[in-house]
Amino acid sequence: MNDRKKVAFYTLGCKLNFSETSTIARNFQEEGFEKVDFSEHADMYVINTCSVTENADKRFKTIVKQAQKVNPDAFVAAVGCYAQLKPEELAAVDGVDLVLGATEKFKITDYINDLTKNDFGEVHSCEIEEADFYVGSYSIGDRTRAFLKVQDGCDYKCTYCTIPLARGISRSDTLENVLKNAKEISEKDIKEIVLTGVNIGDYGKGEFGNKKHEHTFLELVQALDKVEGIERLRISSIEPNLLKNETIDFVSKSNTFVPHFHIPLQSGSNTLLRLMRRRYMRELYVDRVTQIKKVMPDACIGVDVIVGFPGETDELFLETYNFLMELDISYLHVFTYSERENTVAAEMEGVVPQNVRKKRSKMLRGLSVKKRRAFYESQIGKTKTVLFEGENKEGYIHGFTENYVKVKAPWNPELVNTLHQVTLTKIDDDGMVRFDFVDEKVAFS
Repeated sequence: MNDRKKVAFYTLGCKLNFSETSTIARNFQEEGFEKVDFSEHADMYVINTCSVTENADKRFKTIVKQAQKVNPDAFVAAVGCYAQLKPEELAAVDGVDLVLGATEKFKITDYINDLTKNDFGEVHSCEIEEADFYVGSYSIGDRTRAFLKVQDGCDYKCTYCTIPLARGISRSDTLENVLKNAKEISEKDIKEIVLTGVNIGDYGKGEFGNKKHEHTFLELVQALDKVEGIERLRISSIEPNLLKNETIDFVSKSNTFVPHFHIPLQSGSNTLLRLMRRRYMRELYVDRVTQIKKVMPDACIGVDVIVGFPGETDELFLETYNFLMELDISYLHVFTYSERENTVAAEMEGVVPQNVRKKRSKMLRGLSVKKRRAFYESQIGKTKTVLFEGENKEGYIHGFTENYVKVKAPWNPELVNTLHQVTLTKIDDDGMVRFDFVDEKVAFS
C-alpha cells in the first residue's frame, strides 16, 4: 500500500512562476511526497499566485474551490506574488490553510508539521526589503522545454507595476549556478531552455549579494551558448533598453539561441511612456526592431502592450495602434490596464472607462491576429526546424519552429520531443501551419 502523501500544484502567471513551482515540487518530492495532477485527489494543494492582473487575483478563489471539490479535507497553501502583496486577503479565502510570502515560499516544507486543516489561514510573510537573497529555479518534467530562472526582482519604478513590491530588488543567480542548472537540464533530454526572470536584461546585478553588475546579460548569453547538449536557447521577455545590439548580433550568429525576441513596449506614445516611467522612448524601440530584422530577417518579435492606461485619450491610443501597425513585429500580448493598490498610476487622473478599455483591447487583439498571419505567410516555403510538443490535441501534434511559428500534424507519439527539419507549406483555418518533412519521413499513425 502506498502511504506517501500526495501534493498537487497550480501555477498562475508567468514563465518565472512555472520555474519556481517546479523547483518547489522537487523539494516536496525530496521530502517523500508524490506529485499528482491538480485535477487528482491530493492531500495538499499548492497554488502559486500572480499579481500582474486583476483577473489572476479573481481566479485564485475559483482554483481553491476546484481543489476543495476534489478533496474537501485537503490542506491548501498559497505562495507567490499575490501571497506577498495581500497575504491576509488570501488567508481569509474559505479553505486556505497557509499563505507564504516572497522569502518563505521555497521553505514551504518547513512550515508543514501535519496536513490538518486550519480554522483560519496561517500567514508567514516578510517585509519585501527582506527579499534580498536569490533562489535558483528551473522547470522540468512538464514540457519539452525548460524555464530556467536567471534573475529575480526589479529596481524599475514603472507607475502601474506591483512586481517590485511582490518580489523585491533586482538580483541574479551566479553565472556558475546558471551554467550548472543548464547542464542538469541538458542531461534530462530536454531540447529547449527558455531564460526567464523579472527583468533578465538586468542580469548580473546582485549576483553575489552586492548591487553592482558582476556579469552582463551578453556574458550570460555567451556562456550559455557553450553549454553542450542544449539544442535550443530562447530569450523570454527583455526590456528594449537592456537588449543591446551586441546581444542581437551574437544571437544572429549563435548555433543555439533562436531568432525570437519578446520585447515589452507597453505604449507607442511617448507621452504615455513618460507617465508610465518607462526607461526608453518609442524611437529606441524602433531601433531595436530594425536591428533584429537587419541581422535576422525571419526573426519573430512579440510585443507587450497596455491599453486603457490613465491619460490614454483616443488620439494617444491611435498613436499606439498606428505605431504597431507600421512596425515589423509578429504578435502582441495585450493587457487591459487594471488599477493596482500602492501604485502611482492608481492615483492618476484621466481614468479610461472600462468599456473603452475593452474596445481598445479588442482592436489590438485583432491587430495581433493580422500581424501573426502576415508573419506566418512570410515564412511559407521556407525550411525550418520544429520541436514537437508532447500533447495529443484532438488528434494533432503541435510544435514550434525556432522562430516561433506554430505547426500542426496528425498525432504521432514518435514525434514527441524530437526536432525535425520541415518546409512550411500552408496556413490552416485555425491559423496553424502545415508542413512537409525535409529530413527523414515519419509515418503518421
